[in-house]
Order: sequence, then structure tokens, then C-alpha cells
Amino acid sequence: MNIAYVRVSTVDQNEARQIEALEKYGIERWYTEKISGKDANRPKLQEMLEYVREGDTVHIHDLSRLARSTADLLVIVEQLTRKGVHLVSNKENIDSSTPTGKLMLTMIGAINEFERTNILERTREGIAIAKREGVYKGRKPINVPENWDEVIKVWRSGKITAREAMEQLGLKPNTFYRLCSKNGIRCGKKHGAL
Repeated sequence: MNIAYVRVSTVDQNEARQIEALEKYGIERWYTEKISGKDANRPKLQEMLEYVREGDTVHIHDLSRLARSTADLLVIVEQLTRKGVHLVSNKENIDSSTPTGKLMLTMIGAINEFERTNILERTREGIAIAKREGVYKGRKPINVPENWDEVIKVWRSGKITAREAMEQLGLKPNTFYRLCSKNGIRCGKKHGAL
């Protein structure tokens, strides 16, 4: 099935140009929305991603209509690929069912991976320099609340839930369970579920 995804950023913008450009593909189902592309959490996009099936082809006017960031684009393309769905971008002349289209998407992915690796490397270098200069402190140690022992005793006896214990201690779940682990308290799902 030929499916089209059309997006404009504001209500004032007109999607007619995109629709006209995609009509030549014999579109059988249209997904159109007027919403910012700042992230992939868009109702019609999500609906389209749920609907598509193996062998379908999703047509877009250009890659910026699908995603504004390379990271979002790659996530969407990966979702489509896993479902056996092809992507065709009219403006960039990319068709993921062809070797050239796959190459183009792979190059976009490689550039994104390169950017991520460089960011991680710069972060590690910055931390190493900060440690060497004695200014890197790392994660702050967790302060154990004063009422820790009494609340944990009541929780472990089953009189209160883990959530109630967290509230009494003023801790978030991750911090609560990290402190339990640090103090040798078994607190998996069966030992103290929320």
C-alpha cells in the first residue's frame, strides 16, 4: 500500500504543495497534520507508524516533514525498516528499497553515530581534565534520611508499601532502591513492591 505522511508546522501553512507532489505515487492512505516537527511525538505520525505493514511504502515530500533532527529521523526509519516498510522521500529522491536509498540512509546514520561518538569523547576528555585539576566531584553522595531505620523496619514488616516508605523518607524510587541496595536490603518486586 502507498501511504503518505504530510506535515506543516502551523495552522496558517498550507499542505497543498506536498499533497500535489505526492499524488503521482497513487497514494491510498493519507496522514496529514499541522504540528511542529520538534519531536516524533505527533498523533498522525504515531498513527501512521502503527498502521503500516510489511510491504507498504511511506511517501513524504522531504525528510524535514518526517523529522527535524537526524536522531529522530533514524529512529523513525528504523521503526519502518523493522516492520518491512519502505520510505520514499520525493525531494531528496531517496527510496529505502533501492541500494542507493539504503546507502543514503546509512550515510545519515553514520554521520549521526560520528557526532554521538565525538560528543562522548569530548565529555570523557573534559571529565579527565576536571579530575586531573581536582574540580570534578562526580555524583553527589546520597544522604540517608534520619528516619531511615524506623521507616525501613515498618516497610519490611509489611505495614506500609514501598511507595509509602518513599513518601515518608522524601525519596524518589531510584534513590530509595539505590539506598536499599547499598545497605544490603533486598528490595526487588517481591520484597517490597510499590
